Amino acid sequence: MTKEYNVAILGATGAVGRRMIDQLAKSTIPVKSVKLLASSRTAGTILKFKDQELTVEETTPESFDGIDLVLSSAGGSVSKKFLPEAVKRGAVCVDNTSAFRMEPDVPLVVPEVNPDALKEHNGIIANPNCSTIQMVMALEPIRRKFGLKQIIVSTYQAASGAGQAAIDELKKESQDYLEGKDMQEDAKILPTKGDKKHYPLAFNLLPQIDVLEDSGYSHEEWKMIHETKKIMLGDMNAKDIKVTATCVRVPVPIAHGESVYFTVEDESVTAQDIMDAVADFPGVVLEDDIKNQIYPQPINAAGKRETFVGRIRPDYENKGAFNMWIVADNLLKGAAWNTVENAEYLVKMNLI
Repeated sequence: MTKEYNVAILGATGAVGRRMIDQLAKSTIPVKSVKLLASSRTAGTILKFKDQELTVEETTPESFDGIDLVLSSAGGSVSKKFLPEAVKRGAVCVDNTSAFRMEPDVPLVVPEVNPDALKEHNGIIANPNCSTIQMVMALEPIRRKFGLKQIIVSTYQAASGAGQAAIDELKKESQDYLEGKDMQEDAKILPTKGDKKHYPLAFNLLPQIDVLEDSGYSHEEWKMIHETKKIMLGDMNAKDIKVTATCVRVPVPIAHGESVYFTVEDESVTAQDIMDAVADFPGVVLEDDIKNQIYPQPINAAGKRETFVGRIRPDYENKGAFNMWIVADNLLKGAAWNTVENAEYLVKMNLI
């Protein structure tokens, strides 16, 4: 008889939480029951799972009694407070916040890239940062076949990475701009809500995502560097692959773009070899037909689970070096779908 699972979704009313509900409904996980959890502010909201109408409940430690699986995207402080309580009660948690990503005993997993790391879990699995996920999806087939020496990434990250409120803010600013009004008074969230100053994103670019650190890097850039190493090499400080990042918020609602420059160990590799490796990797779609102007675009990637890769070309000045362009829906593969997919793998591998 197939085992069925009691699932709780923590942060169910947020942009990612609502997508988790949808992705869980479309997943292969045998679901016995679903409990939707959020803060007191949104408790009482009615949301649908398949054909069921469910009332969102306020989260307490007791919310996790009898729960087998928790899918979480409610903010780092909420995860730190409640997920250990869920684990104590016997649940396995997949967390989409930054709360546990760099903990040495917490696997940081993109299922197509490092599924075996799931075997090491102690009750909590961390979902990587959205921008990291799509980059390692595109680069892992290259690393496996040709070796990777260095990664230099510049991101073009959508407003939705800062939540639904940031999308709403972008829309309001755009309307103000077109009507000749001052956008500054609507800028309350970006570049990051907790910082001192806020700037409009509409018709603008913001080279700051998360807080700026004394090193000169933003915390988002720090995350991309160290998460990539932990996922690919099992050590956030590994030296085998050099990684650096510049992260920029752009006035796009959904789906991040990334320009990635990388060098491989096998200098005999051609751009076609790279294309073939990428095209064969599960979850990745090659969109690279320059004769017909086909390449990944955020407007086409929004709402899709796949990671899209194109503009693969060699650096003619440096042997073994290449450029590529990567796009993925940051709320799906970058968040909700990767979380649910990790849960699918836990079920398949009998790790719950």
